[in-house]
Formats: sequence, structure tokens, C-alpha cells
Amino acid sequence: MKQTAVEWLEKIRHGQKEQPFDDYEWEIAFNHAKEMEKEQIIDFGYDIAEDLAWGKYRDKKAMEERYNEFLTYNKEEQ
Repeated sequence: MKQTAVEWLEKIRHGQKEQPFDDYEWEIAFNHAKEMEKEQIIDFGYDIAEDLAWGKYRDKKAMEERYNEFLTYNKEEQ
């Protein structure tokens, strides 16, 4: 299942037992989350560019709905 970067970090945080991550481990986790977020933004950008190429325009509310559809679709994809 594909997760947003925030969902992934939350899972990592809640998956910790009694020993918290040290600074180096958190740095690795945050860097990984940033890369995930970058990939998700690029993927969404391509998705929207395709919509625009087909003449689909959305206002801010519709764009938020499209983003939620995008996340749901990507979660079902994997």
C-alpha cells in the first residue's frame, strides 16, 4: 500500500517500542519522507497536467477533491 510521507512517518513513530530513534535515525527517516513527498508531488503534477491537456479545469475545492482521489487511487494501486 502506497502511503503519504506523513502516514509513513506516523507509522514509523508509532512502531517504536521503548527505545526512541537517535538523531541519526530520525534524520534518515525524515530524509526518506522528504523523498517520498517529492515523488508524490511530481506524480500529482503529472496527473493534473494530463487533466489540463484534456481541457479539465478545477477550482480550489475541486482540486482538493482530485488530490484525495489521487491518494486513494495510489493506495489501491499497490
